[in-house]
Amino acid sequence: GIYLADHFMPNDPSGKVMGGPSLDCLAALGAVAARVTRMRVGSLVLGNLYRHPAVVAHWAATMGTIAEGGFVLGVGAGWQVNEHVAFGLELGTIRDRLNRFEEAVVVIRSMLNEERTTFVGDHYQIRDAPCEPQPNHRIPLLIGGKGEQRTMRIAARLADEWNAWCTPEELAHKSAVLNRHCADLGRDPADICRSTQALLWPAEYAEGRTVPESLALRPRLEGSWAAIAGQVQAYAAAGTDELIVPDWLFTSVEAARHYLGEFLTVAAEARA
Repeated sequence: GIYLADHFMPNDPSGKVMGGPSLDCLAALGAVAARVTRMRVGSLVLGNLYRHPAVVAHWAATMGTIAEGGFVLGVGAGWQVNEHVAFGLELGTIRDRLNRFEEAVVVIRSMLNEERTTFVGDHYQIRDAPCEPQPNHRIPLLIGGKGEQRTMRIAARLADEWNAWCTPEELAHKSAVLNRHCADLGRDPADICRSTQALLWPAEYAEGRTVPESLALRPRLEGSWAAIAGQVQAYAAAGTDELIVPDWLFTSVEAARHYLGEFLTVAAEARA
């Protein structure tokens, strides 16, 4: 699949407002979906506090009619401090944020599956809301985040897919947590697809370069191509259904195309 993040600016750990281009996720995904016909596209993930969930559901239904290769709606509770401050969006406490997020997911799920939705919660009130036209296919709902007590339980209850940045070892642990939540809720854990992402940093490109500080803690596929093949196999063994590889560490389109092309070959051989 092809996935786009939903941010208004780069992150800064200190909360400093940062400059730099950040395309609107909704508009950009519409443009991508109109051109890509053999792969699904998706949001990874929409920040819940940026938009009303009923509006998100209607947008997702529209995307479902545009995206011939399929569309997945990824949503998350929200976390990036600097953009919430700069845009005047209240981030709130973690508890409040997750309460609001759980209600939002219920609203979205209903609007994408029912002709009309009525929902009265503490944060959202929807009354007989339509969502038309309905998409051409069932839209998978992906929940992003790895908080073990609330976020992953919400995923176990309501998601078709779950995603978080993880190493293979962390993915195996988080997947086991998700399985336990599914067991508590009486849901088959096999019903939930698990995806994660890692940055590509092959040795031949990394030589003489450094990873930006803002991305230094993200998981990476790195080293020789043989080492990277082993890392792909480790992700598969940990239960990864889809491994997403952002191109953020490459400084040119040409470099991204070249090394991602090499990676696809290596990954295919590693999984053969």
